[in-house]
Amino acid sequence: MSSKIPAAESKPVINDNPALQSLYKSFESRIGYWLLLGNTRHFGYWEKDTNWVFPLHRPLRRMEEKMHKLLALAPGSQVLDAGCGVGHVALYMASRGLCVTAIDVLDHHLAKAQRNVARSSALCSLVSVQKMDYHHLETLPSESHDGVYTMETLVHATDALEVVKGFYRILRPGGHIAMHEYDHDYESDEVIGKTLAKLMREVSEYGAMPTWQRARRGYYRQILEEAGFIDVEEHDYSENVRPML
Repeated sequence: MSSKIPAAESKPVINDNPALQSLYKSFESRIGYWLLLGNTRHFGYWEKDTNWVFPLHRPLRRMEEKMHKLLALAPGSQVLDAGCGVGHVALYMASRGLCVTAIDVLDHHLAKAQRNVARSSALCSLVSVQKMDYHHLETLPSESHDGVYTMETLVHATDALEVVKGFYRILRPGGHIAMHEYDHDYESDEVIGKTLAKLMREVSEYGAMPTWQRARRGYYRQILEEAGFIDVEEHDYSENVRPML
């Protein structure tokens, strides 16, 4: 269960989420992301039937390119990166001319993101790194952004519907949202067996992914439409990320 940490009046509220903090502070998590992915925190995109996964930076950038194309926004558009990690995706979006509000709740992510943005001197004016919880976007004005994206971050939400409602509020009319997230097919423990169901729960708990546990096929469409979004499209990239599994 999460609770709210009171913040100063001028600062956004940050949910207390010990499981998420523990995951990304762990030595295993930090060394794994650093060694394998150069601190990027999302899957890559491979063409189907790819057998050789290396070098990894190319498929990682291809996935970011997919996200940019799905957003379909003109240069100069204001977008929210909801869970920016160390800022790699935000910097890619900035390289395509988008102005990015990059938010995260983890201090060590934010510190690295700020350093990465500062090193990219040509792009630093296009990326604003802020400590903010996507459950609490109250400090962002309504209709202030043209787009929102999540790159494997909504799975960590404790209340994904409320998060998506917040996204809807800050988007201007005609704005776009793109979410690269995980879902699954099984309907009940009986269908997949108790052993696999237990393993999935353990993965969800260790990975601090309560939304993934609930995200059966159609879940994201359901919450997006309930929040007010229309023209929702779904794309299955399972085969394209499989080489990384």
